[in-house]
Amino acid sequence: MHPKYQRADESSRLAIGAAIEVHRLKGPGLIDSIDEKCMMRELALQSIQAAQQIKVPIEYKGLVFEEPLRLDVLLEEHLILELKLVENVFPIHKAQLLSYMKLLDTPIGLIINFHSLRLVDGVHRMILPGPNQNP
Repeated sequence: MHPKYQRADESSRLAIGAAIEVHRLKGPGLIDSIDEKCMMRELALQSIQAAQQIKVPIEYKGLVFEEPLRLDVLLEEHLILELKLVENVFPIHKAQLLSYMKLLDTPIGLIINFHSLRLVDGVHRMILPGPNQNP
């Protein structure tokens, strides 16, 4: 099991609760930037450490460089949230989240689709594949 898994699992419950609160107050169908700002405010109100669009060190065959990632929210350095406002979550959305998870070595990622009438229907949980899991 990934060393950050337990903490990420606990944080995912808090993140989903925060997203439900934003969705309850603002409803479905806002634009992405509004949902992101409301979500960041809700996380701050709950004293949950969150960052957006961070720089990440990348290593490739001895070359190390920093690259800014446009991920929506990184919680407590062990959970990634991708906030969407789409009719359907497609495989490309999941592939993007998985790429971020690999680069940051985060065990769990959530796609939260604020387009859903019931937010719980719009939550997609992904777990970083490990040695004992299939990709």
